[in-house]
Amino acid sequence: MTTTLEVSKREMTTKRSALPAGHMPAVVYGPKQEPIAISVDEQVFDKLRKSAGESTIINLVGLAEEVEVLIKHIDFNPAKLEIAHADFYAIERGKDMQVTVPIEFIGEAPVEKSNLGSVTKVIQDIEVTCRPSKMPAHITVDVSVLVEVTDKITVADLEKIEGVTYNAEVEDPVAVVSAARTEASELEDPAEVDMTAVATEEKGAGDNAADKA
Repeated sequence: MTTTLEVSKREMTTKRSALPAGHMPAVVYGPKQEPIAISVDEQVFDKLRKSAGESTIINLVGLAEEVEVLIKHIDFNPAKLEIAHADFYAIERGKDMQVTVPIEFIGEAPVEKSNLGSVTKVIQDIEVTCRPSKMPAHITVDVSVLVEVTDKITVADLEKIEGVTYNAEVEDPVAVVSAARTEASELEDPAEVDMTAVATEEKGAGDNAADKA
C-alpha cells in the first residue's frame, strides 16, 4: 500500500515559527538518502499517520525528486497539543528492511464466552523483515481458537506470508488465556464440625457446673 504526501524543502535550522501557518518540521533520511529538512501540513500529516500508521509506504512529493518513505518517529508537544517533529525513513526498493507491523485481533474467544477465562493480548505489533513490496499493512490474529484455559497463540501460529519473516522467537506469546478467578468461598469446602469435640466440651462444661454446685 502506498500513499502520497506533499512536502516542502526547508533549511535545517528553520524553526517551526518561521514555517507557513499550520506546518510542522520534519526530516527525511536513509542508508542511501542524504538528510533533507522538510515541512509538511500538520493536519494532513496527522490524518495520514492515523490511517496509514508506520507500515505504509508514503510517496513524498514536492522535492527535487519523489522519495518513498516510512514514518520512523514522531515527537509530540503535549503542552501545545501538537506534533513537534517527524522523521521519515527513505526505503530502498528491492532490499530487505525491518519494520514494525500492527497486529489486528479478530473473532471471539470461546473461553471468554464460557466464562472460563479471559484473553490477554500480549503484544500489539511485531517487527518483521521483508522487501518493501511485501510489507503487510497488518497481521491478523483470530482469537476464536482459544477454547480452553490452557490455549495460547504464539509467534509460530501467526499467518505465513510469502517473503515476510517475523523477528521474534517462535514460542513468544501473542495472546494467552488467564483462568477466571473464583471466590474463595467457592474454592473451599465448608468446614466440617467435629461433633466429638463439641460433646466433650459440653460434658466438661457440665461437670464444672456440678462441681461448683
